[in-house]
Amino acid sequence: RVPLGTVCAARSGDKGGNANIGLWARDDAGYAWMAAHLDVDTIRGLIGPEAADLRIERFELPNLRALNVVVHGILGEGVASTTRPDPQAKGLGEYVRSRLVDVPEALLQD
Repeated sequence: RVPLGTVCAARSGDKGGNANIGLWARDDAGYAWMAAHLDVDTIRGLIGPEAADLRIERFELPNLRALNVVVHGILGEGVASTTRPDPQAKGLGEYVRSRLVDVPEALLQD
């Protein structure tokens, strides 16, 4: 078990009340693992209880070795209306990267 960020990078932000998370791998093997294992339910669990009832969409971008995740409504009606400590979801990607996941040892070798 290692932080997800061991095998991928992330960037996140807001669009109204929704959060966008981009996750990308440095190589094909990392992307193959992400695409196979980071399904919507797994991502929901990584975000935590606040995402339990929210609609989450996941898009594969294989040419970029990336996944795009949209978490609908996590910011309420948007920056001006939310009381979240991260109202623009700028830290959400790094939070997800910090979560522990089971990763094959082959992905951890340089």
